[in-house]
Amino acid sequence: MRQRRPGIGMTGFAIVPSVPAAGPAPDQLEILKAIAGLLAGTRFAMLTGAGLSTDSGIPDYRGPGSPPREPMTYQEFVGDHHNRQRYWARNHIGWSHLKRADPNPGHLAVTALEQRGLLTGLITQNVDRLHEDAGTVNVVDLHGRFDQVVCLSCSRRYSRKLVAGVLEELNPGFLEEALAAGVVEIAPDADAEVDDLRLIESFVIANCPACGGLLKPDFVYFGENVPKEIVEQAYAMVDEGEALVVAGSSLTVMSGLRFVRHAAKQGKPVIIINRGETRGDNLATIKLEAGVSQSLTWLAANLSPP
Repeated sequence: MRQRRPGIGMTGFAIVPSVPAAGPAPDQLEILKAIAGLLAGTRFAMLTGAGLSTDSGIPDYRGPGSPPREPMTYQEFVGDHHNRQRYWARNHIGWSHLKRADPNPGHLAVTALEQRGLLTGLITQNVDRLHEDAGTVNVVDLHGRFDQVVCLSCSRRYSRKLVAGVLEELNPGFLEEALAAGVVEIAPDADAEVDDLRLIESFVIANCPACGGLLKPDFVYFGENVPKEIVEQAYAMVDEGEALVVAGSSLTVMSGLRFVRHAAKQGKPVIIINRGETRGDNLATIKLEAGVSQSLTWLAANLSPP
C-alpha cells in the first residue's frame, strides 16, 4: 500500500491547508439535504474538475481568485521546437512538485460513494490521478493522465517517472537552478511558469527511445480532441445513472459541458457543486456554492445505498 506523507502540496513550499473540520454552514446544509433527497435510492454518474484537487495543493484553472492562464495548444506544441523546449522545461519542474500531491477528503469521499454502490462511474477532467490514488476504480480520465508520456510517431507510452529520469540525465542540476531562480506559478497540468528565459532555453528535450519521435505528456491539450472511445465510455456512465453530479468544474470547456447537456436532455437531475458560476448553471436542478471536499464528504456520510 502506498505510504501517505504529510501533504506538502504541488508547490512543495507550504503545508496544504486541511479541509475545515466544521460542518457545512446552515444554508449549505439545507441545500445538501435537498441534494440527498433528490439522489435517495438512485445510482448516479459524477463529473469532477480542478476544484476538487485544490485541497491537495493543486491550483485551480478558473476558480475564484485563479490567475489568468494561457495553456499551450496542441498545434503550438507540435509545430515549433522552441515551444516544445519551453513546455518540457516547465513541465519537468511542475512534475517534480505535482507528483507529491496526495488525495484529499473529497477524493476519499468519491471512493466511499463508489464502494457503497452509488456511482455508475466517475468522469474526471483532472489529469492528476488522485482519484485512482484514493482507490476509485471505475474512472474515465477524460483529459488523459499526467503520469504517462506518449510518442506522437509510434504511439508507444512511457511512464512519466521514466521520462523524468531521462530528462534529469540530459539536464543535470536544472531543477535545483530552476528552484533557485524562483517558480512563479504552477498550473493543474504541471506546467510551471519561470521567469529565467536563459534557463528555459538551455533545456534539452528527450525524444522517443524507440523511434526518435516527438514525446508529449499523455493528456489532451487545448486544440486536441478527446479520443472517441473515452467519450463513449463517459456517455455510458451518464446513460446508466439516474442523475449526474458535477463537482468542482466550471464546465467552461465543451468536453465536460456536453455530459451535463446530455443528462438534462434525458430529463435526469443535474446537481452542480462548485464555487463560482459554471456554464451549466442554467441546466442544474440544484446548484450548491460550497467547498467541494466538504460537500462530498457530507454526502458520502449521509447518502444511503440504492
